[in-house]
Amino acid sequence: MAERSTAAVGVAENSGDEETLTARSDKASVDSATDGQSGSDRPPEDTRSDAPAATAGNQDSGTADGTSPAGPAGDPGSPGDQSGPSPDHGPSAAADGPFQTQDQTQQLGTAGVTGTGAVEEAVAAPSSAATPEPPELHSGHKLARRYRLEECVTRLDGFSSWRAVDEKLRRAVGVHILPSGHPRARTVLSAARSSALLGDPRFVQVLDAVEDHDLVYVVHEWLPDATPLSDILAAGALEPHDAYQLVTQVSQAMAAAHREGLAHLRLTPGTVLRTGSGQYRIRGLAVNAALRGIGSDTPQRTDTEGIGALLYAALTQRWPYEEDAYGLTGVGSLAKRTLVAPDQVRAGVHRGLAQLAMRALVNDGATASSQEQPCATPEELAKAASALPRIRPPETSFSSPGPYQRTTYQQGAYGQGGAHARPAPGMGGGHGSPSDPAAPPALPGRTGKILKWGVSALLIAALGLGSWQVADTLLKGDNSPGKGTGQTQGNDETGGTGKPVKIVDAKDFDPPPGGNGSENPGKVPDAYDGSQGTYWLTQKYYGRPDFGNLKPGAGLVLDLGKPQPVSSVEVDFMGTTTADLRAAPGDTAAMPTSLDGFSKVSGGTGKHLDLKTKKPVKTRYVLVWLTELPLSDDGNYRGRITEIQVKS
Repeated sequence: MAERSTAAVGVAENSGDEETLTARSDKASVDSATDGQSGSDRPPEDTRSDAPAATAGNQDSGTADGTSPAGPAGDPGSPGDQSGPSPDHGPSAAADGPFQTQDQTQQLGTAGVTGTGAVEEAVAAPSSAATPEPPELHSGHKLARRYRLEECVTRLDGFSSWRAVDEKLRRAVGVHILPSGHPRARTVLSAARSSALLGDPRFVQVLDAVEDHDLVYVVHEWLPDATPLSDILAAGALEPHDAYQLVTQVSQAMAAAHREGLAHLRLTPGTVLRTGSGQYRIRGLAVNAALRGIGSDTPQRTDTEGIGALLYAALTQRWPYEEDAYGLTGVGSLAKRTLVAPDQVRAGVHRGLAQLAMRALVNDGATASSQEQPCATPEELAKAASALPRIRPPETSFSSPGPYQRTTYQQGAYGQGGAHARPAPGMGGGHGSPSDPAAPPALPGRTGKILKWGVSALLIAALGLGSWQVADTLLKGDNSPGKGTGQTQGNDETGGTGKPVKIVDAKDFDPPPGGNGSENPGKVPDAYDGSQGTYWLTQKYYGRPDFGNLKPGAGLVLDLGKPQPVSSVEVDFMGTTTADLRAAPGDTAAMPTSLDGFSKVSGGTGKHLDLKTKKPVKTRYVLVWLTELPLSDDGNYRGRITEIQVKS
């Protein structure tokens, strides 16, 4: 067994009783203010004179008695908090157990990330100044005459978090509110604005960050269909395919964030949400750490360990630290100062995923079954996950039908009270005697005759009507003018000639809303170069074939050089794909930039589509518009066009 990681990052929350609201959210949200555990013993750093003084509401919980307000996805609490205060364990907070040491924690009052574009570290508050109390707000209060506060989710360490309504756009949002004099107010604003600039749909988006007089507030998305990972794990460990999707999506998302100089530092089961489509989204990027003043000298290592802890918990339904947290039992009691591999904690764990979790959690990368190098960054973890053999989703199981049951009528129970069902006197036996089964009775005389004649009449009428319709169709078909005489030889059924039309140019088409204007433009020529071995491909999309429910579609615009008649477009895909054929008006001089500039002509689903028009369409610009993508080997949805041919 490998030695436990000592790279603890973050700061344990201050001890003390807190007075918070016990409100519960009735909808899933993305409140990143708090996501996990109750505060416990203060680490040694907090006892120094330059540390902020402890105030009421300094525990990371939601109620004064140690329980935390939990909602489907918006409440930061988790079921594991209801047992009372316990240390906040995980890759983002220092613990009092043997897995973490004093010199690895950071002072409260910092939320910076080392690296380009990172959030700068906040200045610690003077020893004589206490953390300001959260503003006294109430339900119905409006911010900027727009955001109406509905329900207080939590009050913690001088800030409060609310479920609110954006009255301008009529949608639910989440709001974090601090007094403008809070020592971390500027850091929170900076973190929120940096996170908003990322614009990655895999993260819960920051919608607004404002300093308004004596208040600072951050507005973010509220996802009604999302469920925190902590709630999912409460029902049991994930299947290997679901765990693979979790580590792949989260590591790829965090790798993209770190490339922009942003870190999370508090990745826990409460900050990772799964939407109804199966896509994972991360809340609280940069903001979650800034609200608590958490920083790290090695932010990439911190987030990598956080992802490893999530994967460990998903495989075993256990928390890979000494104390219980997030409703999960800790594994510290199994082996002191060592971390047991997931496949030794729970039977049936996928071997490759178990090794991947250990590589992310253990510094030296050594596990009981592997000597692979550790994963020190989310980028390395994402590459290691993609190198695993494909993990197929579980097959849908269907229950076998029960044994055939004879009906009451078949069992001869109809009219059992009649004379035919009674045994003859002196013969012995009674009703239902197996030695003398009763024969199924016939229907009563008059009723049976009426039923038989009625069924016969219906059959005769149906047969006669069908014969008449067939005869009428044949007669009309023989007498139709122009049948077989009006077509020019060599033309197909659309009236076209079937001759190939040269594609002069092509361009990727990814318009708003949802699109960013670019969909692998460098690969566009490969879609019409005459070779089946090359192809144009879309970006990767997660969870759903309809572009992850992020946009209506994407495709290629074909420039024919001048307006020409088009009767069909043949498209070859890799994998079953749904696509439409759209055409611009014939008098269009420039390539349209929006989907409204094209009209739908035809559509279909398959690997080889022959999209035909009812009659030749004269146009210069033809759009092959993909709407549903096939599932790739890596578990993502991605479209690939190997060849396109336009015919007149």
